[in-house]
Amino acid sequence: MIPGLPRPPLALTIGDPSGVGPEIAADAWRMRREAGVPPFYLLADPEQIAARAALSGKAVPVEVTTATAAEARFERALPVVALSHNLSERPGQSDVNNAGGIIEAIDRAVEDVGKGLASALVTNPIAKKTLYEAGFRYPGHTEYLGHLAERMTGEATTPIMMIAGPELRTIPVTIHIPLSEVPHRLTAEMILTAARITARDLEKRFGIANPRLALAGLNPHAGEGGSIGKEDEEIVSPAVEALRREGIDATGPLPADTMFHAAARRKYDAALCMYHDQALIPAKTLGFDDAVNVTLGLPFIRTSPDHGTAFDIAGKGIARPDSLIAALKLARFMADRQAELTRGK
Repeated sequence: MIPGLPRPPLALTIGDPSGVGPEIAADAWRMRREAGVPPFYLLADPEQIAARAALSGKAVPVEVTTATAAEARFERALPVVALSHNLSERPGQSDVNNAGGIIEAIDRAVEDVGKGLASALVTNPIAKKTLYEAGFRYPGHTEYLGHLAERMTGEATTPIMMIAGPELRTIPVTIHIPLSEVPHRLTAEMILTAARITARDLEKRFGIANPRLALAGLNPHAGEGGSIGKEDEEIVSPAVEALRREGIDATGPLPADTMFHAAARRKYDAALCMYHDQALIPAKTLGFDDAVNVTLGLPFIRTSPDHGTAFDIAGKGIARPDSLIAALKLARFMADRQAELTRGK
């Protein structure tokens, strides 16, 4: 805790109520003391939360509250800020009628952070198919948050995904596109944008002075001098050189098969990878249960568990809250570091 600075609670969205979000939120509250979970409130339907907790055999006390009163109630009950939408309790079964409540929770959480009622936003997983069926027009959660950020500030926003674990932070430059399209879509400017935002947020929100970035090569052996593809020489290397000219500590392109072992990881603070699996495989292998999805480049802090809705185990009482707890703790850490640096200016 930073003395003399206000520390509003974290705003946690319900995500898709048919997934494991309700039960891992309840478990995170239940483990608040032993796991050091910072105060948060859940934007949800209180009746649905109570019903899921009972179904999973882990009943918790629930108190309906407001964002401003949530922290005072956190020790004795799970504080829930009620949505205007009712959410159905159908674990494991996607329900398009829940779409309105899912979006309302995100909207209100972002609004609370913008007003200073919450320190940061933590989101439970959503199922995009459910939202698409209701007319949702954004590719996913992150893109929608980018839209809300632009509406909040009036400025263009480029959200960047980071997977942050205890041993490794990775950023995929290209994300949900077919592997066959990566060489055609990858550009030096994309790499530069991701690297600049990463360096800025590592300094601003993680408290890392002069962040060190390692850039993976696209091809095996980082192209091996152009003999295994030209992209590393023509796209990645120029981006690294441009970053160095800007004063950013960047190295690469590095062979992806040798840059994630323990000794190599000590040489950088984050790794920029050229495609989705190149970033997520090492990050999830090293920290599957406690890795966190962090969105960089937003005017507010957002973290999320590094897993999906897990419909197949929803309501069975076996979902692990580890990644959500890690997301809550990291959001608190980032908010404190940002406040500390702001105060020091």
